[in-house]
This record gives sequence, C-alpha cells and structure tokens, in this order.
Amino acid sequence: MTTTTTTTASSQGAADSAAKAAADSETAVAEDGTVDPLKDDKGAEPVGQDYIEEMRNDEGKVISFQCKLCECRFNDPNAKEMHMKGRRHRLQYKKKVNPDLVVDIKPSLRQRKLQEERLRRQLKDDSWKMHEDERWRKEMRMIEDEERIFWEQRRFEDEMDRCRYYGRGLGPMGPMMRPWGPPMMGPPGPMPMPRRPDSVDDRHVTAKHSMIYPKDEDLGQVQRMVTNTEKALKLVSDSLAEVTEPKPEAEKPDDDAKKTEEGKKEEQPQRLLKGVMRVGVLAKGLLLAGDLTVGLVVMCSEKPGRTLLARVAALLPKHLATVSPDDKYEVRASPQDAAVSVTNNSDPKVTVWVTLTSPVVRDGEASNASVKDPPDVLDRQKCLDALAALRHAKWFQARASGLQSCVMVIRILRDLCNRVPTWSTLNSWALELLVEKVLSTANQPLTPGDALRRVLEAVAGGILLPGSPGLLDPCEREPVDALAGLTDQAREDITASAQHALRLVAFRQIHKVLGMDPLPPPKFARNLLNRKRRRDGEAADHEGADGKKDKKDEATPAATGTAAAAPSAGSKSEAPAAKA
Repeated sequence: MTTTTTTTASSQGAADSAAKAAADSETAVAEDGTVDPLKDDKGAEPVGQDYIEEMRNDEGKVISFQCKLCECRFNDPNAKEMHMKGRRHRLQYKKKVNPDLVVDIKPSLRQRKLQEERLRRQLKDDSWKMHEDERWRKEMRMIEDEERIFWEQRRFEDEMDRCRYYGRGLGPMGPMMRPWGPPMMGPPGPMPMPRRPDSVDDRHVTAKHSMIYPKDEDLGQVQRMVTNTEKALKLVSDSLAEVTEPKPEAEKPDDDAKKTEEGKKEEQPQRLLKGVMRVGVLAKGLLLAGDLTVGLVVMCSEKPGRTLLARVAALLPKHLATVSPDDKYEVRASPQDAAVSVTNNSDPKVTVWVTLTSPVVRDGEASNASVKDPPDVLDRQKCLDALAALRHAKWFQARASGLQSCVMVIRILRDLCNRVPTWSTLNSWALELLVEKVLSTANQPLTPGDALRRVLEAVAGGILLPGSPGLLDPCEREPVDALAGLTDQAREDITASAQHALRLVAFRQIHKVLGMDPLPPPKFARNLLNRKRRRDGEAADHEGADGKKDKKDEATPAATGTAAAAPSAGSKSEAPAAKA
C-alpha cells in the first residue's frame, strides 16, 4: 500500500511539473512578438467546460483533465482555465459545437507576406507616379522660367535700345553693366552694335505666333494622354514578354567557352515590343492650336503582323484602365495603317496613333535571307514611313530646335499651309528642311520678322522651281530630294504666292500675309522725342499771338492803334528765326 501511494504521488508531481512547463511555454510564446495565441482572447470567457472530463484515481481524487474537443490532457486547474480561453480550444468549439462563436482568425505567414508585397508594390507605384508628376512640374517650371527670362531680357534690351536710339541718356536706369567674364587686359574693344527696337514685322509675327500657339488645357490633355499611352504600352510589352516563349534555335558547332558566355543571353527571351518613341509635331514641339492628333512609334524585334497588332489592341484597354482608372479610352486597330488609335472620351478629345514597325523592315534583302516574313505582315510602306518619322524627329531635335526663330517661323508657315490652298501641297518635312537651311546659312541670329522675310525671299527667288538643286534629305541613305512630290505647277504656284507675300511685307502689310488684323502702334510716346517741325505760317501765327499778348500787357489804353500795328512787324522779323 505504501508503494502504491508513493507511485501515485510521484506521477501526480510529474504531471504537475509538466502542466507548469506547458503553462510557462504558453506564456513565453505569448510574450513573443511573432506568435501569440492568447493575444486576442485574453478577455474572452471560457467555453466548452462540459467537454473537459476530470480523470480521477482509485481514491476519487482528480489527477488530470482531458479535453474531448482538442484531444489533449493536462493536470493543472490553471491550465484548464487557460485552455478554455485559448484560441485552439475556441476554434474547435466553433467547429464542432457552436458555429456562431466569434473567433478572430490571424493571418498566416504566407498571407502576411502577400499583404506586405502588395503594400510594397503599391508604395513603389505611388513613388513612381509622384516622381513622374514632379518631373512634369519641373519641366513646366523650366519652360516658364525660360519664357520669363526671355521676355525680361527682351524688355530690358528694348529700354536700353530706346534710350540709345533717341539720345535721352540712361536716366534712372543707371550705367550699363559690363558682361560677365574675366577682366580685360589693355584697352577695351569696340562696343557691339546695339540691337534695334522691334520692327512692325516682328511685332506682327510674335502676335500671330501667340494666336496659333495651343492652349494650356489642350497641351496638358495631350501630355497626359501621351504619358498614359506610353505607360500602358510598357505594360503590354511586359505581358507579351511573359506569354511569349523563346524560340528553339539550332545548335552551332561553337566552343564550350562561347556557349557558357552566351548561355545567360539565351535564357532571357527577346521582347516583341522593344520601345516606344514620340514622332511628328509632338516630338518636334510644333503643335498648333487645334492639333489634337499625335503619333507614337513602337519598335518591334521582328516584322509586325496583323496578329501582333490585334494582340496589342486587345491588351491596351486593360492596361490603360490600370494606368488611369478615372479616364475612359476607345482603342481601335487599323491594319491598313499598321497602327492602333487611342481616343479619350473627355473634352478636348485627343487621338494618339500608335504605329508598329521594326528596323528589320528597312534592311531589305539582307534581312529577308535570315528572317522569314510572317504570313500576315503589315504594310511595308507604312512601317518605312514610321521609321522615317523617327529619323526626322531626331534630326529636328539636333539641328533645328536650337536655331533662333526657327520653330516660330515653322509654326507660322504651317498655319499658312493650313489657310492657303496653294501652300497645302508643301509637306511638313520639306518645309522644315527649307526653313532650317535658309536660317542656318544666315551670318547672324535673325528676329522673327527678318527670319520670315528671308524664307519668303528664298522661295520667291526660285528655290522650289523645276531645275533648281532641290532639298537633299539628310535622313536617307541614298540621295533623295525632299521636294520630289511637288508637281511643276505646284512649284510655280508656291513661288508666285511667295513673291506676292514678299511685296506685301515690303509695303508694311504683313498682317495680310499672316491673316490677322493690323496691330495698333506701340503705346510709348514717340512724339516727345521725335516732334514734327512746324510750318512757317504756324510759327508766325504763334509768335504773332505771343507778341500781341505782350504788347497789350505793356501798352496803355490810349495807344491801342500803335500797339496793334507793332505785332505785324514783329512777326515778320521773327519768321526767319523760326524758320531757321
């Protein structure tokens, strides 16, 4: 009997120590930051007490507890209370007894990782969007600062020229500052020729340019539309790269070293869509008021076909909705133009033409030997025109954008081509080449009025007539005349129109050439510095009146007749002086 009691007591002590260790382990886990099964259930009431069975020994003493729901045993009453409040017991109670019991389900480790990845991706997208907006605002601020500095410098030069021109001195403006630079050794060189004030032609050309320049809301809509389309095309390229599998290639008898070096390159499949570039008036900065149709060119790794065009047109609306969920766009595929058109539904309506092309199209026979054309390949001429538009945009940015008054004159002449049917036959590329060639050959920078006059002089002189040297296209491999599309009659009509316009400019009627009303004269008072000379009769009358007034003041009332005869003699004697 003594042995049995000792064994029972020892087993009970071991069970107590095990329960205490289990409680300590639960407490330690609860204090940890990663796994805390009692964190959300500390204030919960114990449930399922009826399903905990008490285990007794032969003497009827409770030695342990057994949970029928969780299928576990413990021998500490405190552990019993903690178990009934624990998450595992409550989940089993909800599953097997009462489905209405509310138990907070903690996310698993995988769910937490997915949520963190989603938040990280969203934060990255927000940061990229914020960076793009900041870049756009920075560009707009730079443009505004350049315009402000330009007009301030223009105003300052006008004031300085006006002071020098009329010989009134500098007045309150103070002495003219010497330009920045190292101190000059020896006697100073000759002063540069002062810039003359703006002529009537300059004022009219500048006013017309401000009239045909697009509005800020139109520019903002075009920029937003183009940016969203470029982002959506990037996502389309990513989608096509994920779907497209690399084509199997025939093994070549190369060395093992070369195979290991080229192994990494062959692992990555080549993208179908390699990049997107802006072309046309959008890339050159020649937009006019009402120009709401712009172009983009997508470079492909192989010759584009109708299947690829249809896939791009099918994927583009979904990615446009991802990039700009607030705006709605209409996407249409145009296989005959080798392009996809994207149009917004809000005002002003902007249309973006996305043309597919590839450098392989221009390679000709050399590429046909190695690359087979797809059966549904797009129009070759449309693809070649898109490649030419890319070359034209790069050439314009390198040669014509930095030329003074070049962009302004091209805008004026583009408006002239839209208004006058005679000039409409001259294409925009030939016009840009002509203006750049004429202005780049000038010995000095030209004002807008002088630049327009110089271009009209070149056209009126017969640069477009049959038999002239023509305009060499700098963007073609072979010698190509950019004016080849003009007929002889069109060349003669444009030349005659330029001659008539040049006569109007010579007779101060440039407003008729520009299609606008004449501007009023400048507001600053020129009469104060450049008065007209009085006539001899007017001078005699004024001097006689002054002399008569003086004589009347000095003469007595009795000598009125004598005083009245004096002014006539005085006026005759003073007339030569006034004339001199």
